[in-house]
Amino acid sequence: MTKRVIAYIRVSTDNQVEKYGMDAQEMDIRVYCSKNDMEIVRVMREEGVSGAKEDRPVFNEILYGGACDDGIDAIVVAKNDRVARDINIYYYFKMQLKKKGIELISVAEDFGEMGVMASFLEAFTMCVAQMERENIKNRTSAGRKVKAESGGFAGGGVPYGYNLVDHELLVDREAADIVKKVFLLRGCGKKLQEISDLMNESGVRTKRGKEFTVSTVQNILKNEKVYKGYLTYGGKTYEGTHEKIL
Repeated sequence: MTKRVIAYIRVSTDNQVEKYGMDAQEMDIRVYCSKNDMEIVRVMREEGVSGAKEDRPVFNEILYGGACDDGIDAIVVAKNDRVARDINIYYYFKMQLKKKGIELISVAEDFGEMGVMASFLEAFTMCVAQMERENIKNRTSAGRKVKAESGGFAGGGVPYGYNLVDHELLVDREAADIVKKVFLLRGCGKKLQEISDLMNESGVRTKRGKEFTVSTVQNILKNEKVYKGYLTYGGKTYEGTHEKIL
């Protein structure tokens, strides 16, 4: 009997790590389904969501919404880690699907009729996926630490007054003048709301083209160290290689 299935596809936001694109995943799923008498009723794509996060709108539609109301027998993924890299999240999702009578099938980890060994191997592959995620996180963190120690921008929010170009902070001349005005006004005793009002009256806008608010001014003021040539990473402050504004 033909199984009615949903193809679930996910990619994360980290392009340095993500190698298995959506089109490649869908192709592998379609080939698998055609060989195993499965009809793909719907393809559901989740873009820009980490495999370590439980909150993902598209997969939640499968678990809690109406995506499976039309007689769905299984969810097919290209790899188990497309469901989750965290083993706890993975088995939570699988348990929720099982309650609905829905099977979770992985193309890459199809263990077939292997009895108890199938469950063991499934758990093992999920442990490997979780270890891989931790290794990626550690390598990324180590790389950022090295960059920070050498004075480079190691990530985080880009302060108003700078643009991020090729992973380096470059001064936005027009915005830098605004930064100087904010600090000058604050040094003259102006309140945050007063500074915000003065910026708006002058037609100044944020990076997103919105009016200044008290929090906008606060964010500028709290980045004083950056404007003076320093960068903070991991609780430590380093002398940066970027151009100073103040």
